[in-house]
Amino acid sequence: MLLNEFLQTRNISTVQTGGSTITPQVPKVNEQGNSFADELKAQLEAKGGVQFSSHAIKRLESRSIDVSAADQLERLNKGVEMAAEKGSKESLILVDSTAYIVSVENNKVITTLTTDDLKGNVFTNIDATVII
Repeated sequence: MLLNEFLQTRNISTVQTGGSTITPQVPKVNEQGNSFADELKAQLEAKGGVQFSSHAIKRLESRSIDVSAADQLERLNKGVEMAAEKGSKESLILVDSTAYIVSVENNKVITTLTTDDLKGNVFTNIDATVII
């Protein structure tokens, strides 16, 4: 959940820090003024399938990963299905140059990484890797 969304759930529009007041701003991405997170949630609800944690949404945004390009979301869903068929619980799913750590049991993406982020990392607590 983004800070702005958290504050909205509690009807708070500003945050006091020390002696100053901050109004959090979420970048808007379309003509209707929706944030990146709002757009992603709308696309996922329309297509069904895997969900993204708030952490994963932040990583998509900060790493400029576009899941709507070149049927990535469909391929990710297929990877999750393949992992589930084999009884996997936590999987690393590679779709082109993007890696997704997925809780197969919860059908939820935990985090996402680009090729550059993959280098020098060790992935633990996964029981399967799916390359799509």
